[in-house]
Amino acid sequence: MKNSWRQVLRFGALLALSLLALQAAFVLRIALMAVLDPQSTTFQRSEMWRLVAQRRPLMWAQQWVDLPQVSPNLQRAVIASEDAAFVEHVGVDWEAIERAWERNQREEARAAARAKPPPRAGAPVRTRHPPKLVGGSTITQQLAKNLLLSGERAAVRKAQELVLTLALEGLLSKQRILEIYLNNVEWGEGLFGAQAAARYYFRVDASRLGPEASARLAVMLPAPKLFERAPGSAYVAERAAVIAARMGAVDLPR
Repeated sequence: MKNSWRQVLRFGALLALSLLALQAAFVLRIALMAVLDPQSTTFQRSEMWRLVAQRRPLMWAQQWVDLPQVSPNLQRAVIASEDAAFVEHVGVDWEAIERAWERNQREEARAAARAKPPPRAGAPVRTRHPPKLVGGSTITQQLAKNLLLSGERAAVRKAQELVLTLALEGLLSKQRILEIYLNNVEWGEGLFGAQAAARYYFRVDASRLGPEASARLAVMLPAPKLFERAPGSAYVAERAAVIAARMGAVDLPR
């Protein structure tokens, strides 16, 4: 019995040491990003392997540009669209998470109310479309997830995301976080970063993006593969107008 407890304790100690070593490795990688540009992200590598596994043509576009080479219009548009409190919070916007949770609850209630049972036996059953859910992740949280983590949705991964988010905020400046984010975020299949997106959609460098073009690119971020098919759709135009109206109130990190 005593040996069994020793084995349990030994296993627990080894597990704890492994977790600490993993966190130390993550923190070291983040600390190095203060001076070294990341060459790729976990999400990008998974996308590359997906395309290879599906035997699809590997169309890939990405070019790093420093933050001063990214139009302030695009910086403001992305912050207005993705994380209005970016310069104020310390990585997690708890108010945004609460608002997202409340909105998701309302959407789920509406979806349940719309799902009516068939009027008689044998009648076709209406397809119940899932409610449209939204998230409350900040730019820093999105960067932590795409930079270093897998895409699985699990409590352990969310806990790790929180640790990495706090590490990013503690070790990097807001400007550096935004710079890394804008150079690695997806804007279409195999299309990553502000420079590649600006060249692909508008045939200009990222430094020359105007307010309207910047707002349109910001609209695409939640679902880039979807909007890539119709970047000039009415929805993109309407949503871009809303973002453009908010851009004047956005403060850029200094």
